[in-house]
Amino acid sequence: MDPDGNMMDNSPRITILGAGSWGTALALQAARLHPDVLLWARDPAQAALLEGSRENARYLPGVRFPEHLRVVSDPDLAVTGRALILVAVPSSGFRETLRWVGARLREGQNIAWATKGLETTTGAWLHEVLEEELPGQPPAVLSGPSFAAEVAREQPTALTVAAAEPGLGELVSQAFHGRAMRIYRSADVLGVELGGAFKNVLAIAAGISDGAGFGANARAALMTRGLAELQRLGAAVGAQPQTLTGLSGLGDLVLTCTDDQSRNRRLGLYLGQGFDLETARRRIGQAVEGADTARVAVAKAEQAGVEMPICAEVHAVLYKGRPVREAVRRLLERDPGPEHL
Repeated sequence: MDPDGNMMDNSPRITILGAGSWGTALALQAARLHPDVLLWARDPAQAALLEGSRENARYLPGVRFPEHLRVVSDPDLAVTGRALILVAVPSSGFRETLRWVGARLREGQNIAWATKGLETTTGAWLHEVLEEELPGQPPAVLSGPSFAAEVAREQPTALTVAAAEPGLGELVSQAFHGRAMRIYRSADVLGVELGGAFKNVLAIAAGISDGAGFGANARAALMTRGLAELQRLGAAVGAQPQTLTGLSGLGDLVLTCTDDQSRNRRLGLYLGQGFDLETARRRIGQAVEGADTARVAVAKAEQAGVEMPICAEVHAVLYKGRPVREAVRRLLERDPGPEHL
């Protein structure tokens, strides 16, 4: 948009893939800024409902779609002629989505993603999945502290786009920067991915602690030492240190550990209150990326030769039947040591 808030003639044609809460919120933001934005829904019936009602009543009730947003289910319509295709599906569907998009992609089109997490079946970072499925396609990821409902309602939000090529980062920034959203640019794709994925595991830890009634001291300790775990892993795999103290690291960690809009935190709250994992999942009713990422966290830490005790205890609570109080006891009884290691 120009300084007067008017749409510019050179606006990119944008498609958002995934009509969940996050994909819809990003589509709303893009359509407030640009005249040609598509939101793709896998289910034709869902697409027709969203297009007809002009809102996503299931995930974002009461937020009307801008006039420049259209909802489609046809993959050809979603891809053909679009300058930017942003993937916002759960990480479990990321590879499949890239495959059908890739079959339709033409030279000059660009892909980015706003998916947080890793491919849990293989442990691959999402940029590695991109390279396997679409060799030579430059990576770009949009991440940071952001609840979909607040983005949808135009509450102030700041995000980071990390891209291997500056021009692609500029394109993604142009697509979403404006009005109530500010976009910062980075070249550290791996660091932004790491922060966006592993903070979800730590949010489960914070929720478990609060659900069990351990108090604010424990939550602050978990968040601070959780950040140290992110930094240790980041240093081992080559992420830039400042990325993990930025929006996609510390910023997203604070958000998801402290506010009940976070599905990962809510999962932890239920676990801390004594519910089992499946019951907690059913009560939330949406994908909880951190529960699956916890499996990968343990493997990544072992591969990198770093200690991530909080992530390890979350994994044990989720999948080994370890009682919450036993997990806390194990963390507290670790040998004392220097803080900055």
